Amino acid sequence: MRSKSSDMCEGPLISRIILYTIPIILTGVLQLLFNAADLVVVGRCCGSNSVGAVGATGAIINLMVNMFIGLSVGAGVTVAHGLGSGRSEDVHRTVHTAIPTAVISGLVLTVIGVCFSETFLRMMNTPPEQLHLAACYMRIYFCGTVASMLYNFGSAILRAAGDTQSPLYYLMAAGVVNVLLNLLFVIVFRMDVSGVALATTISQILSAGLIIRALMKREDACRLELKKLHIYGRQLKRILQIGFPAGVQGSLFSASNVIIQSSINSFGPIVNSGNAAAQNIEGFVYMSMNSYSQTALNFTGQNFGAGKFDRIRRIMWICLIAVFCTGATLGLTALFFGRPLLGIYITDSEESIKYGLVRMTYIMIPYFLCGLMDVTTGLIRGLGRSALPMFITVAGVVGIRLGWIYAVFRIPLYHSIKSLYLSYAISWSITFLTELIVFIVLLRRMKKRSEK
Repeated sequence: MRSKSSDMCEGPLISRIILYTIPIILTGVLQLLFNAADLVVVGRCCGSNSVGAVGATGAIINLMVNMFIGLSVGAGVTVAHGLGSGRSEDVHRTVHTAIPTAVISGLVLTVIGVCFSETFLRMMNTPPEQLHLAACYMRIYFCGTVASMLYNFGSAILRAAGDTQSPLYYLMAAGVVNVLLNLLFVIVFRMDVSGVALATTISQILSAGLIIRALMKREDACRLELKKLHIYGRQLKRILQIGFPAGVQGSLFSASNVIIQSSINSFGPIVNSGNAAAQNIEGFVYMSMNSYSQTALNFTGQNFGAGKFDRIRRIMWICLIAVFCTGATLGLTALFFGRPLLGIYITDSEESIKYGLVRMTYIMIPYFLCGLMDVTTGLIRGLGRSALPMFITVAGVVGIRLGWIYAVFRIPLYHSIKSLYLSYAISWSITFLTELIVFIVLLRRMKKRSEK
């Protein structure tokens, strides 16, 4: 089988970036369709309480999973650097270190998620009428995290090698299975949220199996041979150096969302249901923007390995302009069609739809700022500096949001759902500007150092 790949270090950048990014966007959209299918099926068959229960799990699941997803970022960057500099043996060892690391990560998540789901949900002030359903969903979901980690690590490796199409095709197959099983388990077997969780878990196992098969059939340095699986110390250290800060950043980012979600929960199940549906719609816009972050990371990673700093600067501007156009266009379009879109998820509560529209108004209009922030994060990580965006994000996103909740939000005049949503745009803009300045300074220093 001929390995699919893309040379990121030569040729025209605009067309290559667009062609590279489109499959990532479609892959991200399909991933969200897993959760969207869950919400639509339970919303139409089980009611708004079930929608709120599934939505209430999102922040805590992201908090736990993002730590280990960050390690997959480390694996991808390490592979990209190795490919760009022509170090095939380093790439081979990174691939065979990443897969067992993914399995171990998934097992840790399974144990924590199954044992402590209800405890975490209680800490988040999940409405009592949604608590049992949410805990049930989380326990079943976390039974599939080994497969989820394998898919994410495998996808990171393939994308670092320039193959963004294979993860898309495999997720398409898993997505079809997920939707069909949703309908079977909820409509035929009346399993409510446990049915959609089980469908998601099974589809994750399928996508993981396909991604592992793709790696085993490659003919380059990224080829996976199961008998050669081994955790190499040097490669693991590099994965952790880049991936651990990325994981901490993702988890702390999610932690701020957990605290915001806890504050949203305090407004009751109607607000929570509308918020959950709006978040799911936002996710499609976010994934489209975040795809440029992955593109920036891998293109920067390979060109950094090859020492092509001027090309990296062009990558920065192309990705920033592209993500701005994507975020602004999709955000405003989603807001314009907000009511009918929310009506897909919520069929029994007009008031929940109203609160969903409130969230979309405050998030969708400035949402491009989040995309700009993610691209600059990807650019810095592509240079192999993962701790810097972690510290900036902790201060600029987590710090501002927590400060807002514990200072501004507690003032009676600003104790409203609108005030909570306002903190997002403020944190995005400050973090983006800081990261952009840091990246430009860092790139200049690295270029000067390479010329000596």
